[in-house]
Amino acid sequence: MMMESSVKEKVAELLLEVGAVKINPSNPFEWASGWKSPIYCDNRLTLSYPEVRSFIKDSLVQLIKATFPEAQGIAGVATAGIPQGALVADALNLPFLYVRSKAKRHGMANMIEGKMAENSKVVVIEDLVSTGGSSLKAVEALRTANYQVLSLAAIFSYGFPIAETNFKEANVPLHTLSNYSALINLALKQGIVSDKHLDSLNNWRKQPEIWGQ
Repeated sequence: MMMESSVKEKVAELLLEVGAVKINPSNPFEWASGWKSPIYCDNRLTLSYPEVRSFIKDSLVQLIKATFPEAQGIAGVATAGIPQGALVADALNLPFLYVRSKAKRHGMANMIEGKMAENSKVVVIEDLVSTGGSSLKAVEALRTANYQVLSLAAIFSYGFPIAETNFKEANVPLHTLSNYSALINLALKQGIVSDKHLDSLNNWRKQPEIWGQ
């Protein structure tokens, strides 16, 4: 399901409004990976704003109802995908579980917390997709535990070509409420960035690993 342009723009607007997304091509951010980036995204901030939180929840719910009505459960990716995933599961009245980045070193050594019937059809909820590595690691864990992953749904994606390739190779449909292109278009309209930044911003999305070097 392609998200309507109105939803893409509205989510981008809300992310900018609450400061969940910051854009500064002249003074780039540095990620933990060492990549330089003109954008920083922290969708966890949306949880602090009830109207924003609810709009995102409702949009994810509508996406799942329209595209995967057969879903039998929701799985959140730790940590940022957990709260919104739980909200979505509650709205759909479906079981919820979450997937850790790695198994616990104590107790039951779980990587997956929660329980659903074996072979349950699951939609995975993530807050942000960059390369897709952590998201697809969670998908792999769910498949190993004999769950059927229908899709991964996220609030926002940077739209990196490597992510598209990774999800395609893993045979995981990816759906996002908004994306980098929608955000940059809106930022241009609002005067947050100017035309002179466009080439640089587009080059970052195409080759983030070498941008700014």
